Amino acid sequence: MLGVIIKLMVFSLISYVFSFFQVDEPVFYGAIIYFVLIVLLKRTIPRYHRKGIKYFKNKKYDLAIKEFKKSYAFFKTFNWIDKYRIIVLLSSSRISYSEMALINMAYCYSQIGEGNKSKELYENVLQEFPNSEIALSALKIYESAKKIN
Repeated sequence: MLGVIIKLMVFSLISYVFSFFQVDEPVFYGAIIYFVLIVLLKRTIPRYHRKGIKYFKNKKYDLAIKEFKKSYAFFKTFNWIDKYRIIVLLSSSRISYSEMALINMAYCYSQIGEGNKSKELYENVLQEFPNSEIALSALKIYESAKKIN
């Protein structure tokens, strides 16, 4: 809900600027600028993440891991972008890009048969993000799989 409110506020602010300068149809131009802004933000700042997802979808897990490592490093270096992603990226994702990068890396490792590395990464996720439901679930699956005869 907060994400929707912030997005509406940004859109309203952009439309207000057009209105202030007495541009005809400020809402129309505000919508265009808002759309362009969202596209630019999502294509530029999380570029490593997007590239990792592309490789992930094409089952190129080794390449995806490399991109998710870059994504994690970027968002750890500029953690304010991740922390305030709702404002900076207009992203209302419940989990941070840092957490997503680690989880995606762990999943990729599991897909290439490196279960121990995968488990280690899920454990790292929980150290950094103790409430990560995805990491908790993955570790439970890992533990249940070990009990299969």
